[in-house]
Amino acid sequence: MKLVLWDIDGTLVHTAGHGRDAFAEAFAAVFGRETAIAEVDMAGRTDHMIAMAVLEGAGVADGEAHMTRMFEELAGALEARRERIASEGHPMPGVREALQTLSRREGVTQSLLTGNIEINAALKLAAFGLDTLVDLEIGGYGSDPHEARSDLVGVAREKAMRLRGVQVQACETVLIGDTPLDVKAAHEAGARAVAVATGPYTVAELREAGADAVLDEVTDLEMLTSYLGI
Repeated sequence: MKLVLWDIDGTLVHTAGHGRDAFAEAFAAVFGRETAIAEVDMAGRTDHMIAMAVLEGAGVADGEAHMTRMFEELAGALEARRERIASEGHPMPGVREALQTLSRREGVTQSLLTGNIEINAALKLAAFGLDTLVDLEIGGYGSDPHEARSDLVGVAREKAMRLRGVQVQACETVLIGDTPLDVKAAHEAGARAVAVATGPYTVAELREAGADAVLDEVTDLEMLTSYLGI
């Protein structure tokens, strides 16, 4: 059995900047003022890490005390942008076909490993009709309890066992992502990392980060499945 865990932003979909805008709106809703978030690095980071960076940049000292409210407002802000995400964003090249192909493969379970909170992860995929192609209930999300992104691999494996009766070893788990942080999370958890250069990092940068395999994009299904070992 293989467990394939996909990152979302930059890997599966491009949301036309609405995720960043939703953070700005969430902050304004909680604190009644605006803050600059253009310089906050979001690539490969969990929503918790991003929210903490936004709060710190705005001079909020007790960030953790506001996290529940920030997540609530973040979900509402993204929901309000659902139609614009669908019309202005797009799935990454080859993604729909790749998800469909893997969903038909015996011995393969696919879900998500993403820094997005769970409700927003589902929304981003649903905007493009991709949500039915992965098992959302067993994913690892930024809203799950964790200390590091790599912990989410174990979260997903535990959910797969508890909810589906599917036992998958860490070495039979593959993360597909577009940043060095995705690669790092996979290796720290004992999983394999397949990187795609559809986000902010080049093929060379992803290879340097130590990815087990790197693709320009996921349009070559034969190569993808070969890298996944299925």
